[in-house]
Amino acid sequence: MKSTSSSPATLSESQRQSLSWQLILILGLVSALGDVTYETARGIAGPYLLFLGASAAAVGVVSGLGEFLGYALRLVSGYLADRTRAYWAATFIGYGLILCIPLLAFVNRWELAAALLILERIGKAIRSPARDTILSHATAQTGRGRGFALHEFIDQIGGVAGPLLFGLVFAVRQSYRDGFNLLWIPAILMLATLTVARLRVPTPERLEKESRATDATSTRLPRAFTFYALFTLFSVAGFATFAVLSYHWNAIGLFPPDQIAFLYALTMGVDAVAALGIGRIYDRIGLKGMLLIPLLTLPIPFLGFSRSATLALISVVLWGVVMSAHETVMRAAIADMIGKARRASAYGIFNTLYGAAWFISGATLGLLYERSLSGLLTFVVVMEVLALAAFAALQRSYSASAPAA
Repeated sequence: MKSTSSSPATLSESQRQSLSWQLILILGLVSALGDVTYETARGIAGPYLLFLGASAAAVGVVSGLGEFLGYALRLVSGYLADRTRAYWAATFIGYGLILCIPLLAFVNRWELAAALLILERIGKAIRSPARDTILSHATAQTGRGRGFALHEFIDQIGGVAGPLLFGLVFAVRQSYRDGFNLLWIPAILMLATLTVARLRVPTPERLEKESRATDATSTRLPRAFTFYALFTLFSVAGFATFAVLSYHWNAIGLFPPDQIAFLYALTMGVDAVAALGIGRIYDRIGLKGMLLIPLLTLPIPFLGFSRSATLALISVVLWGVVMSAHETVMRAAIADMIGKARRASAYGIFNTLYGAAWFISGATLGLLYERSLSGLLTFVVVMEVLALAAFAALQRSYSASAPAA
């Protein structure tokens, strides 16, 4: 395939836009193939570790440590990506560690399987800030919301397809090894597709013309980003995790485990479809689109922790829409606020705070669910009100720092 290494600086505006769409589509396919591989493992990790002899405590530690490292290390990887400008290298290393998943077919000790699962999560920490930075340059041409939304839509197709494919293979063969071996196919295709993206657009930063609202050479994050970080922390801390919601449904006999698995697949589907609409909304109204997050997060626990199957289903749909907003609006907003020089660092900070907020949500809501449902609902309301306050401060700060037209 012909490389564009001598461009895109010399490309016309229409060629630049065409190349940007191509990059988003190719990276979307990379993410989808990656999701087919690692989302499958995330769904089956618990039963597989149990099969290999791990205790429930060990499973909990492995999953918790993996998720923590998968978010916390992004602070470091984002900083290093900005310092070295080696965005493609970080992306390749991160996606390359997904090969740990099909390697699970060859282990016979749960400790080895745990190490591979944690390494894959570390890979996600390495690649995410760098990949999102690459995407941010392309979305400057397509519209931030639309670009990130299209990437999320394609990505979620893999998130739905992977677990369903593994489940089908396991139902027929009753073999974890056969299921994991099948994942070599999407994993290898993923790296091949990523290579195509690298050859097609070796210097993605040239796709973006620096706007007047950001400074490509600035080494400081704007004051508005502080309020954005607080908004992220509060809004996600009050977002009821699917694990706690599904625990409630199973505990009161509202849905059996197999139906809960289907409901999770439904959230992924809603996430994919909603992304396209939310992306367009963001491109029309800008940062105001972030208001969707606390406003739609707030009713979820009131509906989800009820005893009504109908209300629970509505909460499932809302949960998928909010997750879609997290993956589109939040990522797009960073690209609009932060200049090229510190963007990967900003994505690293965002993802670290996002992971910390997920931990606060899961731990706090799980504890409050056992003690007081009214206390749980009060906590969510307080967090989302604080998120709205942080958004108001963000809006004022961002408007004050934007140059006059």
